[in-house]
Amino acid sequence: MQKSPIKITIIFFLIVSSLFAQKAKKPTLMVVPSDAWCFQNGYFKTFDNQGISTKVSDYKRALQENTDLLLVISKLNGLMAERDFPLKNLETVLKGLENSRALDLVRTSRDTGASVAESPVDEIIKTAKADIIIQLTYTLNSKGPKKSITYNLQGLDSYSYKQVATAADTGDPSFSTELPVLLEEAVLRNMDEFTNSLQNHFQDMFQNGREVTLQILTWDDWEGDLDELAYEIEDWLDEKTVEGRFSTTDVTSTYAKFDQIRMPLFNERGRAMAARNFFRDLSKKLSGPDYNIPNKIATEGLGKVSLIIGGK
Repeated sequence: MQKSPIKITIIFFLIVSSLFAQKAKKPTLMVVPSDAWCFQNGYFKTFDNQGISTKVSDYKRALQENTDLLLVISKLNGLMAERDFPLKNLETVLKGLENSRALDLVRTSRDTGASVAESPVDEIIKTAKADIIIQLTYTLNSKGPKKSITYNLQGLDSYSYKQVATAADTGDPSFSTELPVLLEEAVLRNMDEFTNSLQNHFQDMFQNGREVTLQILTWDDWEGDLDELAYEIEDWLDEKTVEGRFSTTDVTSTYAKFDQIRMPLFNERGRAMAARNFFRDLSKKLSGPDYNIPNKIATEGLGKVSLIIGGK
C-alpha cells in the first residue's frame, strides 16, 4: 500500500522542522563589564593566588555603585533577548553566590595542605554556566550639547576564554543624554554580524565539541612517573574526545598539560556536560584497581580542570 502524497509531505515537513529547531538552538549569554572598564573605574579587588597578589574585577561593587553600568547591561541584555538568545543576569548570579556562600576560593589537599586556587571571577562564571561571556567596555563622549558612546563588545567562550566574536564602534553624536539609548543607537548597526559570529561558534561546538584544558599535577608524596602515565591519559583522551581531537602541550615527570581538548557537549543521556563531569571517568580509572593512583579533581571556571595525583 502506497502512502499518499499528503502524508509524505507532512512527514517531510516534520523532519525539516525538527532539524531546523535543532540548528536554531542558541548559546546562553551573560554580559559583564570588561576588566579594562572595571580597573579604569576603580572596581577591582586583590586575590591571593598561592602567595601572588592578583587584581580581579569586582562586579558586585560596580553594579551597586554605578547605576549607569546597570542600565547599560540591562539594555544589552534586552537587545540580545529580542534576538532570542537565552541570558544569565550577572546581578542575579552574584546574589545567588552570596545566598549559597559559594565563594569558597581555595581547595586544599586533606593530607598535604597544598592548594589550587580559583579566582572570584572564575567562580562566578562557573556558577552562571553561560556558554559565552560578553565583555562590555564603553566610554561616554561629549561634544557641545551632543553625546556619543564608544563601545567594545567581546564574546568569549566561557570554557576556553578564547574570543569568538567582537564588535567595536562609536555611535553618531546625539542630543540624547540617556546612556542606554546611546548604546542602542551605536550597537544596532553591528549587532547582526556580532550575533552571527556567536551563533556560528555555538554551531561549531555542536559539531566538533567544546574546547577544554586538562593539567595533571602531582603532590610530593607521589612516587610514580608521569612521563609514562601520560601515554595512558593520551589513549583515554583519544577514545573519549570528539574525533580524538586534543593536543599534548607539556609532559614532565611531575606535570602534564593537554589543551584544545574537544569534549562532547552532552553525555550519553543527552544532558549538558561540564569539564568536571567529563574528566570524572578519567579520575575513576586512575583510582581504580588497574592503577590504584589516589587523585582529586579541582576546577578553574568551567573549562580548566586540574587532576591532582597523590595526596587526596
